[in-house]
Amino acid sequence: MINIKEDERLHVLNHSCAHLLAHAVKHLYPDAKFWVGPVIDDGFYYDIDLGDVSLTEEDLPKIEKEMKKISKDNKLIKRIELSKQEALDMFKDDPYKVDLISRMDENDTIISAYRQEDFIDLCRGPHVNSTKEMKYFKLLKVSGAYWKGDSHNKMLQRVYGVCFENEEDLNNYVTELEEAKLRDHRKIGKDLEIFMSDDLVGRGLPMFLPNGYIIWEELENYIKAKEKKLGYMHVLTPCVGTVNLYKTSGHWDHYKDNMFPAMELEGESFVLRPMNCPHHMMIYSNTLHSYKDLPIRIGEIAHDFRFEASGAVKGIERGRHFCQNDAHIFVTPEQIKSEFKSVVDLIFDVYKDFNITNYRCVLSLRDPEDKEKYHPDDEMWNKAENELREVLNELGIDYTEEIGEAAFYGPKLDVNVKPAVGNEYTLSTCQLDFCLPAKFDLKYIDSNGEKKTPVVLHRAILGSLDRFMAYILEETKGALPLWLSPVQLNIIPVNNEYHLEYCKELQEKFDSMNFRAKLDDRDEKLSYKMRESQTKKIPLTLIIGDKEKDGNLVSYRKFGSTETFTMNIDEFVSTVKDTINNKKYNL
Repeated sequence: MINIKEDERLHVLNHSCAHLLAHAVKHLYPDAKFWVGPVIDDGFYYDIDLGDVSLTEEDLPKIEKEMKKISKDNKLIKRIELSKQEALDMFKDDPYKVDLISRMDENDTIISAYRQEDFIDLCRGPHVNSTKEMKYFKLLKVSGAYWKGDSHNKMLQRVYGVCFENEEDLNNYVTELEEAKLRDHRKIGKDLEIFMSDDLVGRGLPMFLPNGYIIWEELENYIKAKEKKLGYMHVLTPCVGTVNLYKTSGHWDHYKDNMFPAMELEGESFVLRPMNCPHHMMIYSNTLHSYKDLPIRIGEIAHDFRFEASGAVKGIERGRHFCQNDAHIFVTPEQIKSEFKSVVDLIFDVYKDFNITNYRCVLSLRDPEDKEKYHPDDEMWNKAENELREVLNELGIDYTEEIGEAAFYGPKLDVNVKPAVGNEYTLSTCQLDFCLPAKFDLKYIDSNGEKKTPVVLHRAILGSLDRFMAYILEETKGALPLWLSPVQLNIIPVNNEYHLEYCKELQEKFDSMNFRAKLDDRDEKLSYKMRESQTKKIPLTLIIGDKEKDGNLVSYRKFGSTETFTMNIDEFVSTVKDTINNKKYNL
């Protein structure tokens, strides 16, 4: 999809259309008050306070109709320049605008607003000249958003929309949106019975159903097998820790707003853990280590908890409970480059298996001006950032640098993907840390018999299993590769009376090979069962009739195809086994 924010004309058009939306809402809801209405990558939104009125998506056509009426009336859009006091006087009845104006610098002599007949709003601009220039727009959805993004503030209503120069571009965009809806992992997860959520359990706390847990186990076994080959040792640590543990690590000072509240029990304070590094630091410190022991690679599929804002929660892509494919690698300074390279190689080896090609690498650096977020040690930061930069350059990896995106304890490489639905996010990461080993007073004995502090690489290849699963579901539209699919083979007898026994023999054989096979022996029409097998996106549907029974054969169709293939049963088993073992997409 086009990035509207980066196209100058579309940026102006969408900024103006945000005001057109607010204008229409003010006509329909005279008591409405407005916070901000910025342009975003895929259109615009406006945050609105409607008092006791709750908008739903059924209300959007009514607002669109009023927008079209204002557009057709060809209202001139005029820029107005105000002093700070004039602006305060003009918007004195709107607390949101007063808040914005009050925080502006007294030395700013000009505050701009834009008027279109009976509607006026603060804005830097620029805008189009007339409402008539905004003909091709669509309101997309409505959601909740806290004022200023703070969960302690009032919940406003956020209306999203998009505007284009012509009808063709708008229609193409809407078509792309419909395609994106089909790819939404929340819809796929429901349709294929992969996961569920219930407010009685809690928002952001998804539960994996049997189909989903099969996928989960396959991903866990897959990544742990790769890690074991590389010398990782896997551990199991508690989902809680004392507040003192996180005070020692520094997470309490830097991260407590993202944690669940502390629990006071028997004179101690405990928290659900948001990350696993403090636990792994303690595991390292349990034994005295020599330089000959390093690198030590500690891995865990770890349950973590972060109190995400309710508006940020999104299925299993972003939840309040998730499982990280986490590991911490304890190295000498001389081993940083080789271990970092090994992590990068593992990331791209995994991406090859999953055919992930649309990604970008980001070197996330600290903001030197932010003295609160980042551990205050300029020498450490300069050394760590230069180390990562050198490795990336030596590996010939294309990357961009982003200031202010580092972890509080060190810089990192983030591998960001653009999913089929929504905004870019980080899938894999590798972080360099000189800070936490010192905080936990970790040591190893070097070749001279002296105690030295190790360096730690924090890394997550699949990121969290939850988010990785969401990404794969959206990329494949739920048509998972054979090795990952909850049901791999769906066996359908043409006639239960004549073919069911042979089908049961096949299922027993498949079960002995650890294939996930299902026998559909329901008293339904063959065509109905075939359609349902396609709807459930089962990779291979076996159709068993007289020819198959009498000839010790298997006939099958691949998902999405109407072509039928026939094989000897042993040849079929061998082919399926090879496809699964080598992580091929399908036969």
